[in-house]
Amino acid sequence: MEVLLAKANHAFTDCFKIAETLRAMANDTEEQVQVEKNEESYLIQLAGRTTPKGLHCLSIRLTTEYLLLQPEERQFPNQHKLQDLDFYHYAVFSDEILACAVVVNSTTASAKEPEKIVFHVVTDSLNLPAISMWFLLNPPGKATIDVQSIENFEWLSTEYSSALKEQNSNDPRYTSALSHLRFYLADIFPALDKIVLFDHDVVVQRDLTGLWSVNLNGKVHAAVETCHESEASFHSMHLFMNFLDQFSAKRLNASVCTWAFGMNFFNLQEWRRQNLTNLYRDYLQLGLKWPLWKTESLPLGWITFYNQTVALEKSWHAFGLGHNSGLSQGDIEHAAVIHYDGIMKPWLEIGIAEYKGYWSKHVQYDHPYLQECNIHE
Repeated sequence: MEVLLAKANHAFTDCFKIAETLRAMANDTEEQVQVEKNEESYLIQLAGRTTPKGLHCLSIRLTTEYLLLQPEERQFPNQHKLQDLDFYHYAVFSDEILACAVVVNSTTASAKEPEKIVFHVVTDSLNLPAISMWFLLNPPGKATIDVQSIENFEWLSTEYSSALKEQNSNDPRYTSALSHLRFYLADIFPALDKIVLFDHDVVVQRDLTGLWSVNLNGKVHAAVETCHESEASFHSMHLFMNFLDQFSAKRLNASVCTWAFGMNFFNLQEWRRQNLTNLYRDYLQLGLKWPLWKTESLPLGWITFYNQTVALEKSWHAFGLGHNSGLSQGDIEHAAVIHYDGIMKPWLEIGIAEYKGYWSKHVQYDHPYLQECNIHE
């Protein structure tokens, strides 16, 4: 030991100086790692907001074909079913062609009675021709479909669009008119009494007619909860709402259970009776004056449907496939609807590889237009 210590003293004459050097090297390395993490996060966010070349090609191809059609050729069949209360009505608001196609295809493929399904697709005027042409060329079997543009809703005031633009967010997902259109469901479909609203990044794996038998107990809305701390989907109200503000503190309970968008069942009659669209408008305007919540439509949904939500069984809706690579395969395959919420959508290269198969099996990759645009699995 004496010999070893003597050798150490001889080799390292200034341990303090060496320690300082190592500490500085460690700090530099940590800073470099953090810079690279920030760059990676930025590139993922950028990739998530960029339309892939193939999808851009598909949109142009379909739009060109649609513009060549005569007005009567642009009409979808069975339009008399759009307001028939004896059918199961589903809605999806989207500007993504293949995303819409997968939602529709997976729903009809999983349905016991696809002939009783009516799909209401709402998009913007830019994407209306392409999405319409896709479903004219690829009708959803026995189901009925209709495609509308948000610009057709003349009653939707310009104040709505300007209010969304005033929100302090650089993410178009949270200021998109299509994202907030969900709060106008009762106005968009005035003749309907019940409807299921899908986000465009879901896949349906099971027949959903059981949703129409859910007892809402006089409430407006049914959804799967996200308030269980032991689960990866956990969301707490106080993390998204500003409870330092007197408005939130007096009117809301920070421990109330939260829930997810993606697959939601609505009683539109009760919605109209309680005038929830006007309540949403009030909250939206209030949020422009005070920072009541983080800039996205989820917390706005929580307070609009506050005390108006019935919890669905967890197996109805599994989420996290767009950001969490550690989900249980059993939970995914047992769920009626799976949701690619997050930035890693299955139609993007950054999508999580082990989850893409659930989505891609509903895409017609052998379709000539997809082949022309080099869209493959």
